[in-house]
Amino acid sequence: MAKGILGTIGLALTLVFAIPVALLGLQFLALEGRPLVGVAFLAIAVLMVGIEEYLTTPTDLPELVLGKTIDTVVEDPTEESETGEPGEPEEGERTG
Repeated sequence: MAKGILGTIGLALTLVFAIPVALLGLQFLALEGRPLVGVAFLAIAVLMVGIEEYLTTPTDLPELVLGKTIDTVVEDPTEESETGEPGEPEEGERTG
């Protein structure tokens, strides 16, 4: 999925908070011998990133609606024509 600049910044901010939680989970898991707490912190870190990345929020809805509307109204100029090749004039069209 293509992300805009705001989406990329949002992901970076989420990672700023999720990475320390994951490191804490690794510390509990590997160094302190508390696997249940370590796995819990690792799961929280994964959920933080997953929710930010895949959950549709109210601020995402206008972008989704506009994208679908534009896709139905405007044709993609890079799509192939009915003859099969992009850029070829169709039958009956003059080339110059």
